[in-house]
Amino acid sequence: MAKRHLKVTGDLGRVVFMEYDLRNTPSLEESVRHSDIVYNLVGRDFPTKNFDLEDVNVEGAERIAEAVAKYDIDRFIHVSSYNADKNSPSAFFRTKGRGEEVVRSIFPETTIVRPAPVFGFEDKLLHKLAGHSLFTSNHMQERFWPVHSIDIGSGLAAMAEDDSTAAETFELYGPKNYSMAEIAALVDREIIKHRRHINLPPRVLKPLLDMYNKLIYWSKTSADSVDREFIDQKIDPKAKTFKDLGIEPAEIANYTFHYLQNYRSSSFYDLPPATEREKREEKKYWHVIDDQ
Repeated sequence: MAKRHLKVTGDLGRVVFMEYDLRNTPSLEESVRHSDIVYNLVGRDFPTKNFDLEDVNVEGAERIAEAVAKYDIDRFIHVSSYNADKNSPSAFFRTKGRGEEVVRSIFPETTIVRPAPVFGFEDKLLHKLAGHSLFTSNHMQERFWPVHSIDIGSGLAAMAEDDSTAAETFELYGPKNYSMAEIAALVDREIIKHRRHINLPPRVLKPLLDMYNKLIYWSKTSADSVDREFIDQKIDPKAKTFKDLGIEPAEIANYTFHYLQNYRSSSFYDLPPATEREKREEKKYWHVIDDQ
């Protein structure tokens, strides 16, 4: 029942869920052995009591790649992360970089995909900013190119149809660079609320998040998230992009109303998003509130 909402369009025999364990090699082999193409979407950006980042992003990716190589699957697409680098100060980016090296060494035709921070339904970007105030350490100054989840899906589907993408690396990112603070301002304007995000020094926030991750079993954060706040997104100039797939990525500012309307109060719920003309007019005036 927990996975029912993940079922895509398809009748019995078309879509088949396979139960597997990332540490159980036979279950992985059984999951891929009859496939023409395998997508590895397994990843984690915070540790748990059962799996740390190394277990998931490196060793797990290695076992999946070995299963793909054993059964000589035609295509293997490994979804990594932006800023994946084995020398990164962030444990998440570091393990993602090592994972890329491992899968390429086992299956050289692996297509590696590095998506930027993703926005869409159930994302960890817009909904996190709209849902509550956040504790940060870098005044939300990290910069990146947010990308629409629909565009990522379209890109992954296009790769399946184009064998020339084998053994290539793709950086999939949006058309405009933002800081986290700029996206927070977009969110506040759309939900017509102001979230007060609190900045704490890394030496204070990292121990708190580390403790929270270990004591709260449903925690989805860690001390490493603080390190990532100080690392801007870097694009590999040698990697291919959406342009090579014939896809025009969407701009996040055009979708905030679509994804965030439910965070508005009942007083403003049906208020339509501002038109471009209204946005230009708004900039012409100073609004003075006389509350005396």
